[in-house]
Amino acid sequence: MDEAALIRLARKGDLDAFNRLVLAHQDRVFTQAYRVLGEVDAAEDATQEAFIAAYRKLHSYRGGSFRGWLLRIVTNACYDELRRRQRRPVAPLEPAGADDRDGESLPWMAAAGETPEEAVQRAELARAIQECLDRLPVDFRVVVVLVDVQGMDYRAAAEIIARPVGTVRSRLARARRRMQDCLQSFGELLPAALRLQEEAP
Repeated sequence: MDEAALIRLARKGDLDAFNRLVLAHQDRVFTQAYRVLGEVDAAEDATQEAFIAAYRKLHSYRGGSFRGWLLRIVTNACYDELRRRQRRPVAPLEPAGADDRDGESLPWMAAAGETPEEAVQRAELARAIQECLDRLPVDFRVVVVLVDVQGMDYRAAAEIIARPVGTVRSRLARARRRMQDCLQSFGELLPAALRLQEEAP
């Protein structure tokens, strides 16, 4: 059954149809939340909140990209969570990774057929990328995740964040420069093609 048909059924209260929509989009929605918030538990909460909100607001969906509509909802949930943290900062009771859920061992990051050394390198690179994302201002981070991680075009990203396309281009260019500078400090983890070459004497 196609997505449009599932949406029509879900609008009529068909929970099975909505669950099929959730299954089709949950990985992308979770990835958006995780890359913006940087924590698995917070991303899971934001993803759940986003799908609950989507179900309640399904009548307000007016067509176009359903994926984009969902990403707008989860991005707003992330903004809400970040604002809440500013008002009431919290300290974790356990160090990151205490239960092996710090983001590097997520099932969607597993690569088939890799050696243990490659798995370690991939996990370290993923951690470095997330650390650099976390250093970005949240408005830059959201745009990088939408365009470079989710593969959205500039117009779709602009619709999601409710800003002009020019703002997306500007934020993305600045964010990419900051990411590149940050990742150079993890140079040994980068593939050779991405490392800055030292100038010959």
